[in-house]
Amino acid sequence: MLRALHKIPGLVAALLIVVLTLSGAVLSVLPALEVAQAPAQSETDLAVATLAERVAAAYPGVEQIRRAPSRRITAFYFDGGRPGAVVIDPATGQGVADYEPSSFQRWMTNLHRSLFLGDVGRLSAAAGAGALLVLSISGLMLTARRVGGWRRVFSRLRGPLPGRLHVEVARLTVIGLLLSSTTALFMTAGTFDLIPGESATAFPAEVSGRTGAAPGAMPLLRKTPVASLRELTFPYPGDLTDVFTLKTSTGEGYLDQGTGATLAWVDFGAWQRLSETVYMLHTGQGSASLGLILGLMALGAPVMAATGVILWTQTRRARPRIRGNAVAGQADVILLVGSEGGSTWCFAATLHDALTQAGHKVHIGAMAQFSPGTYKRAERVILLAATYGDGAAPASAKGFADRLEAVPQAQTLPLAVLGFGDRQFPMFCGYATEVARIAADRGWPELLPMTTVDRQSPQEFVSWGRALGKVLGHPLELSHSPVNPRSHALTLISRRDYGAEMQAPAAILRFALPIVTILERLTGHGFARFRPGDLLGILPEGSSVPRFYSLASGQRDGFIEICISRHPGGLCSDQLLDMQPGESIPGFIRRNPAFRPARNHKPIILIGAGTGIGPLAGFARANARRRPMHLYFGARHPDSDLFYGEETRGWQEDGRLTSVTTAFSRGVSRAYVQDALRADATRIARLISEGAQVLVCGGREMAAGVAEVLSDILAPTGMTPALLKAEARYVEDTY
Repeated sequence: MLRALHKIPGLVAALLIVVLTLSGAVLSVLPALEVAQAPAQSETDLAVATLAERVAAAYPGVEQIRRAPSRRITAFYFDGGRPGAVVIDPATGQGVADYEPSSFQRWMTNLHRSLFLGDVGRLSAAAGAGALLVLSISGLMLTARRVGGWRRVFSRLRGPLPGRLHVEVARLTVIGLLLSSTTALFMTAGTFDLIPGESATAFPAEVSGRTGAAPGAMPLLRKTPVASLRELTFPYPGDLTDVFTLKTSTGEGYLDQGTGATLAWVDFGAWQRLSETVYMLHTGQGSASLGLILGLMALGAPVMAATGVILWTQTRRARPRIRGNAVAGQADVILLVGSEGGSTWCFAATLHDALTQAGHKVHIGAMAQFSPGTYKRAERVILLAATYGDGAAPASAKGFADRLEAVPQAQTLPLAVLGFGDRQFPMFCGYATEVARIAADRGWPELLPMTTVDRQSPQEFVSWGRALGKVLGHPLELSHSPVNPRSHALTLISRRDYGAEMQAPAAILRFALPIVTILERLTGHGFARFRPGDLLGILPEGSSVPRFYSLASGQRDGFIEICISRHPGGLCSDQLLDMQPGESIPGFIRRNPAFRPARNHKPIILIGAGTGIGPLAGFARANARRRPMHLYFGARHPDSDLFYGEETRGWQEDGRLTSVTTAFSRGVSRAYVQDALRADATRIARLISEGAQVLVCGGREMAAGVAEVLSDILAPTGMTPALLKAEARYVEDTY
């Protein structure tokens, strides 16, 4: 409900809000300009009586003296039957400049208040202000939910740039937007007499019928300081029934033009004072600095409108089209999805395709559509559930938990829950955990123990798929390939070849950075921002399926680098290894945030073999802060396969690598990287006990061997690779 309350007004009223906030930001500058242009003056001891005498002496036909909140004093007069207006220097009563209302300000004010549509426009502007108020409140509540509560509302954000920018701008500007929208609605209500207005002062029934009283002699004008003056209106010449009209910041009254006596006076009531305050808060008139601050905050609305549309578009595009979706009543597998941004749907589509190819009839739908009574032929239910904020249900799982609890007990359908989330958030996979608990409490048999996927890790998804395949009785390989982003032509600028002596061709390929679009720079997508450990997707000629290679560089290095070897029958590796400098191939970036050093100062243990050294070399190259980093690397032969040999020596000399340990399976003393780990068991156990993170990259068999060795090394400490994985201190990137 809260997300819909935020999304719908945002999409419907986005353009109107942008117009109102941009025009409001422009108008917010004008009070400051008025203050800057007003004559320098000191109003501390100056009375309205003195000012009126000075102006009347300089302009005998004066009709009105008006003081703006900016302290600019303007006199309106007639001279020889012709009207005039001047900006007054109160020290002399003389005009310092002609006064002409700004046509630009009038035009901008009409746009802001009524869109040039009269009362219809005023109501439309009020609707925009109302939408802005709803968006501000709901957005603040959604932010608190996302970060885990009100106490963490200003905590650091993670995730894609559009989402982070949307929330960061909101946190900086929400106070101003709340204030502007609330005061706008109050002023509109006043315009249409929906709230009490000014208390009108009754015109005096009796006057002296005389003229000639000097303003300087009138008691009320003598005790009224210029600082509180709003307007002083002179009586119409020759009209004995007319009077002086005085309006100040505290009230309004009439003075006899013959005697100078005060005929009537009314102090402003609470509603009038409130209206004056609201006007000042909304326009900045009377507080130019506040106006500038509110105007600056108003500029956040167009930014949030743009990022909001981007996020909405990305969410719609992220949900794939499912082909061959079986009817729920005919399916033997019910696959339900709980997704907020759409990425979980992509994983579900991959699982749907794999199960369908394995001979299953699979129905895929949203968790919100959960209806067990229609699953006539179902043999199992699989739930893929993301988590929103501090454990809340994602958009497509609304109401699922309540429906699950309402199902009678003694269920026979086995159920599996796979949670998607980010371990850096306090409620990692909180919603999926809650769903698994409810299912267990209601007696649903467990098809698989609940498993989690951290930050959309393809490796963890593949591992879960294999476990599911064992339960189903057939292999299940999940090759997750979300919709590919736009590719860029990558031009090879250099290559270093390895492995010729061992009949195992390999190379380090370096590509030039492509030119990125302005949108990519603003959103941080594609080649505008990437790090070592992210994935380079390559689209080989003759194939629509990309191959992925771990990056050995980040965008700050100024180039794109990968380390590859030739695979028998490998279409992509063949094309890459056949490339010469100057040739190009299409490619794109895919984030891999699960495989990178944690953000702390603890030691790092890098373990790799063969071309798996690529991202590990990138981590070392990026270690500008000289964090303790230990590299264990295995290869075939030191003369053939020592990738980054010169670089690792240089990085060790300048402190980017603390130590480098190598093992060669075809060298003089044959050894594997696992043997190097066993030989250094004491130091490895000490580093891990001190909080070190382990990053492993290479083939699956090597990774399995490393995990086995580390289990033995850590056994005396009571720790295991599984426990370290749960703490994100043991991370693998295998192939």
